[in-house]
Amino acid sequence: MGQPSFQASNAIIYLTYGAFLVGGTALAWTLRNQSKGEFLSGNRTQTALPLALNFIASALGSGILFAYPQLATITGVQGVVVYALSSGLPLFIFAALGPIIRRKCPEGFVLTEWTRQRYGIATAIYLSAATLLTLFLYMVSELSAIGQVVNLLTGLDPLPIIIVECIVTTIYTSLGGFRISFITDNVQGAMVVGLIVIATISIGVETKIDTSLIESSGLLNGSLLGWQLLYILPIAILTNDFFLSSFWLRTFASKSDKDLWVGITVAVVAILVIITLVGSTGLIAVWAGLVPGPDPDNPVDGSVAFFALLEQLPAWVVGFVLVMSVTLSTAAFDSFQSAMVSTASNDFFRNRLNIWWIRAGVVLIIVPVVVVAIRAPSILQIYLISDLLSAAVIPVLVIGLSDRCYWWRGFEVVVGGLGGIFTVFLFGLVYYDGDATQAGRLILLEDGLFVPGWAAFGAFVAAPVGGLLWGFGALALRLGFQYGMAKVKGHRFDALDRPVDISAADEAAEAEDAEYPYEAPGLGKGAGKFF
Repeated sequence: MGQPSFQASNAIIYLTYGAFLVGGTALAWTLRNQSKGEFLSGNRTQTALPLALNFIASALGSGILFAYPQLATITGVQGVVVYALSSGLPLFIFAALGPIIRRKCPEGFVLTEWTRQRYGIATAIYLSAATLLTLFLYMVSELSAIGQVVNLLTGLDPLPIIIVECIVTTIYTSLGGFRISFITDNVQGAMVVGLIVIATISIGVETKIDTSLIESSGLLNGSLLGWQLLYILPIAILTNDFFLSSFWLRTFASKSDKDLWVGITVAVVAILVIITLVGSTGLIAVWAGLVPGPDPDNPVDGSVAFFALLEQLPAWVVGFVLVMSVTLSTAAFDSFQSAMVSTASNDFFRNRLNIWWIRAGVVLIIVPVVVVAIRAPSILQIYLISDLLSAAVIPVLVIGLSDRCYWWRGFEVVVGGLGGIFTVFLFGLVYYDGDATQAGRLILLEDGLFVPGWAAFGAFVAAPVGGLLWGFGALALRLGFQYGMAKVKGHRFDALDRPVDISAADEAAEAEDAEYPYEAPGLGKGAGKFF
């Protein structure tokens, strides 16, 4: 392979990290006098192009070099197209719902603030816990991915690389907050696009395809798994995007609804192209005879198809890919870090705790993130755990966006989300003939997405459908209880009354918020009803 030398590999990696550290810290120094509100968010400050670059950088991580080519080697062209569309198009949900949520909760900068205002404190904490868990899993997957990338490309020990990335991003995000993450993502997003172009041209020129393998590989044909993914991936990725505070921070940062729509449209087009190109490397690796390779006793796994291709390329191309990988990973990781700071500060401490305590908490969380990342067996499995959780929680949550569903409350959201996960377990019991162990494994999707059968498909049907059924069951239970209590106490049953906006309460809330113009930014006006 055209692998860079030990010295060159170290130079490429650490100079790239050094550039981000120096640039990020310098930019953070210029923002040292920003308020707490500016540190945590950037509401209505960004135009379309910076938004587009940020969505590109936040949506892509070094994990794409494993998951997308692997899927291509299994489901072929069908899988590449479905995965690309499923990864890009769901971003339009932020363009569609962002303006609605911003009108309902103009002070907020994360989804959980609207949740608190609509469903009450308990539901907001419940959603925040799910959000922070998702961010934790994504941080794990990102560090695990960059560690594996560096090891495959250079043979270097991944642990020092992972630690350095954590140190670099922690330093400049701690100093500059959300705004520094936004600025660095602009640079990183532009770099990724350029590096993808260079890598694509190089692979196209240098790789030799055996045309006799194209037809025999079966990758041009449809498959059962490919058709299943047509449902699984849109549901999984669309609902999971709701949990990513990094996307919501950028949504609320748009200057106008037009900027948001234009920025996301540009980002979606770029992401579709990039993911299709990356996924296609799996097809090319198979057609070049590199996957599963000539040795049937020692086959090359599809998850490293991209790197099998790189073995055929000159060292300078591998160097470019190394820079691209570090850039992708740094861009994604600093977005998750800043999102975790903003979410934790807003949801648990109402933005009144000194921000340095929040930063310290994020630094402490980095330790288990690194430990889990080193041991993480599969990047895709980490994503799937988060996806299944979101598939259960989000459908019952978004019902409250409709003013016609004013009767839907936090109790239904919590019961529905937890019930959706339990329904996956129940489906597993039926599917595996009463085997509780296998049913439990299905919740974590330990067998992955690509096993034959209907287990994964059934899990992603059971989660949202079960969640909605449990949610409406909880609604009936709550209304029945409240009706009974009204009869016992001789009160009028008012659980289905449309809420009335009381101006006096609004004025009192505004007066309370005015007391904390900087200490408590981003807070909505009061909390909704849980029960």
